[in-house]
Amino acid sequence: MNLLRLPGRLFLESLYYLGQLAGLVADLFHAVRSGIWRLKLIASQIVAIGYGSQTVVVVTGAFTGAVFTFQTYAKFREFGVETSVGAIVAIALCRELGPVLTGLMVAGRVGAAMAADIGTMKVTEQVDALRVMGVDPVGYLVLPRFAAMLISMPLLIAESITFGLFASYLVTVHGYGVPEPWFWTHTTGHTDMTDLTVGMIKGFVFGIIITLVSCHQGLIAKDGAVGVGNGTTRAVVISSLALLVSNFFLSILLNYFFPLGTV
Repeated sequence: MNLLRLPGRLFLESLYYLGQLAGLVADLFHAVRSGIWRLKLIASQIVAIGYGSQTVVVVTGAFTGAVFTFQTYAKFREFGVETSVGAIVAIALCRELGPVLTGLMVAGRVGAAMAADIGTMKVTEQVDALRVMGVDPVGYLVLPRFAAMLISMPLLIAESITFGLFASYLVTVHGYGVPEPWFWTHTTGHTDMTDLTVGMIKGFVFGIIITLVSCHQGLIAKDGAVGVGNGTTRAVVISSLALLVSNFFLSILLNYFFPLGTV
C-alpha cells in the first residue's frame, strides 16, 4: 500500500510546492507594481552575482570548449571534416553547453548563497522584523536579487561562450594545426545571432528558476542552523534539476522558432 501511495504523495507534494512558488511569483509582481526599486541593493547583488561568478564561469566555459573540441576533432578527423569543428563547438556552446553549465555553476554558487542569506534572516526573525517595520520582505530581499540575476545571467553566459570559443580556437588552430581562416570561416558561416539568442533566452529562464527556488527555500527556512543548511542543499538540488528539465523543453520550443540550419 505504501508503494501505491508514493506516486500520489509525490504528486500532491509537487503541486503544493508549485503553489508556493506561484504565491512567491504573485508577491514578486506586487513588489514590482509598488514601484519601489532599491537600486543600491540591486547594484550590490549584481556585483555578488555577476562579478563574483566570473572566475567559475570563465574556467567552466574555457575548459568545456577545450575538451569538447578535443573529442570532436578526434572523431571528425576520421571523416576528413576537421575544419568543421569550430562550427559544431560554437553551436553547442551557444545553444546548450554555455547556458546549461553556466546555470548549474550559478545555481551552486549564487543559489546556495541566496538561500543561506535569506534563511539566516528568517530563522533569526529578521524577516518578521521587516514586516513589523512595514517593509515588504519580498520587495526588500527577493526583488533586488531577481533583477540582478536577470541582468547578470545573460552576460555570464555570453562570457562563458566567448571563452569557450577562444579555447576551441587555441586547441584547433594552435594545437592541431588547422588553418586559422578555415576555422573562422566555418565557425562564422554556420552560426549567427539566432544561436546566441537561444542561449540568452535560456539564460533569462534559468535565472528566474534559480532565484525563485533559492529565495523560496530561504523564506521557508526553520529549525535554526540545521534548517538553513537543509534549505541551502534543497535550493541547489531543486534548481539544478529544474534547470535540466526545463532545458529539454526549452530546446524543443526554441528550435521551433529558431531552427538549426537556418544560416
